[in-house]
Amino acid sequence: MARKIGAVGAQPFNTGDEEALIRELRREARTTPPIDPVEAKTLLEKASAGDRTSLDRLVAANLGLVIRLAEARDQKGLSVPDLVQEGSLGLVDAVRSFVSSGETDFAKFAEQRVAEQMDAALVAEAAAVRDAELLVTAAGDYERTELLLARQLRRAPNESEIAEKLEWTVERTRYVAQVVAEARRRHDEELLAFIDPDAIDSDDTIDGE
Repeated sequence: MARKIGAVGAQPFNTGDEEALIRELRREARTTPPIDPVEAKTLLEKASAGDRTSLDRLVAANLGLVIRLAEARDQKGLSVPDLVQEGSLGLVDAVRSFVSSGETDFAKFAEQRVAEQMDAALVAEAAAVRDAELLVTAAGDYERTELLLARQLRRAPNESEIAEKLEWTVERTRYVAQVVAEARRRHDEELLAFIDPDAIDSDDTIDGE
């Protein structure tokens, strides 16, 4: 998820405290020395040629821009730290491609690339949420139909029968069946994890035995 952005490829934070992540990112942005135009030109040329140190320096110096754009998109589907991570990918792309782009204003160029990366991530997240919601609904429909047909047929229905009842393709039915089976397996494992063997009396017997 969210990464510490000061150096490209840094390790993830080990805390789930989003506010702490944001404070750390802001602190890093404040304490990173600015880059003057002459130095920026040199660093951009080196970064475009593959120099990692120059790339890291430019990314760190422009972290404030990424944070500002991320906070402007808060509450739209991704957390600020996640948006900062996505925006940093756009910033890296901007640094690497600026010299060959023919543009003359790096700040404007970088802002556009960062914003595009964040907006694309928000669109992808919204699509993933919709897909997940649709899959949950489909899984519920599958389970109800499977139970209904089992009662009617007095046996376990096959995937073709379930597909016909739901007016789905067999391929879709098979996929949803796999999702349902995996959910049931995980549920059973979670239940077993709560069982305390020491709480089971070995002398307990089933009624009637």
